[in-house]
Amino acid sequence: MELVNVLVAAAASWVFGAIWYMALAKPWVEAAGIEYDENGRPKGGSPTPFILSAICMIVVAGMMRHIFGMAGIETVGKGLISGLGIGLFFIAPWTMINNAYGMRPFKLTLIDGGYSTFGCAIIGAVLTLF
Repeated sequence: MELVNVLVAAAASWVFGAIWYMALAKPWVEAAGIEYDENGRPKGGSPTPFILSAICMIVVAGMMRHIFGMAGIETVGKGLISGLGIGLFFIAPWTMINNAYGMRPFKLTLIDGGYSTFGCAIIGAVLTLF
């Protein structure tokens, strides 16, 4: 059952990411400095980032499930808040550090950090549903 929890939580966050980045596609592409075609799609696109992001979501959800089990986080509210905290206070700051050293626009940090924050909140909530 734990594997199902992890896979469902990872899928939920991954789907949220697709919606998040579709909604913010234009500002993200501009902030990331990615060249795009006349349709607004990145040039030379590849399925690799989608595959890697799905794998990474499983890894993140799996580790969060492990931490939640050790910490006794079992309710949806606690899962949501704990996931929010992991995204906001672990992943988003790390993203900001990487973007700052890469001299990337702060807008990119807000977009990527926002996904980290809300994506982890979704994982946390979904992990505690089962």
